[in-house]
Amino acid sequence: MVNALAVDIGATIKTLVLTLDLVGTFVFALSGALAGVKRRLDFFGIMVLSFAAANSGGITRDLLIGAVPPAAILDWRYFAVALLAGILTFFFYPAIERLRGSVLVFDAMGLAMFAVSGTQKALAFGVPPGMAAVLGMMTGIGGGMVRDVLLNEIPTVLRSDVYATAALAGAGVVVAGHLLLLPSAIVAVTGAVLCFGMRMLAIRHSWNLPGPRSPTESGPKTNSSTAQKDN
Repeated sequence: MVNALAVDIGATIKTLVLTLDLVGTFVFALSGALAGVKRRLDFFGIMVLSFAAANSGGITRDLLIGAVPPAAILDWRYFAVALLAGILTFFFYPAIERLRGSVLVFDAMGLAMFAVSGTQKALAFGVPPGMAAVLGMMTGIGGGMVRDVLLNEIPTVLRSDVYATAALAGAGVVVAGHLLLLPSAIVAVTGAVLCFGMRMLAIRHSWNLPGPRSPTESGPKTNSSTAQKDN
């Protein structure tokens, strides 16, 4: 009875991780394809950008935890989902443009899905909770970073706004739920909603992490009266 229950729970977690991974793959592929269309790439370029944005983070995660070959290469569904998103964007760009509101919306959705699924997969492979959260964050930000680099842009995660922080918060919820033995589905939804909500609020209200002070701000102020005396 106990063994059957353990097998059932394990199968449920695997199914949940796969579902979140595929949903995250689709929305990140959409964000990559939309960015490619905006930069006037051809069909092949859009497909490459779609696959790279959708799967780079997951491939990096799988290589680090020893899940080789990576799921994005081993399972044809990842390639098919990314290709489908790219084709839909290429042929129906105006409709998708109206539905999405912004590339950042799909990017935030993919970030949330991947942060959660990446953390859950890392935990399933026996990675310590703290590092599992870091790998979840890496899963979420990896695709967007590769997408931006391929488009010759500074990655969003390096622009001081709340991006990786949102992914880490969602991953932290998954880790906390794992330690407290809470239901995986509820924890996953909660973590994804938190990550997505933080990211969208950051976009709406222009939340930024502290950046370095510029040389003019950090340099010594000139005392005008002293300067006059010196003259």
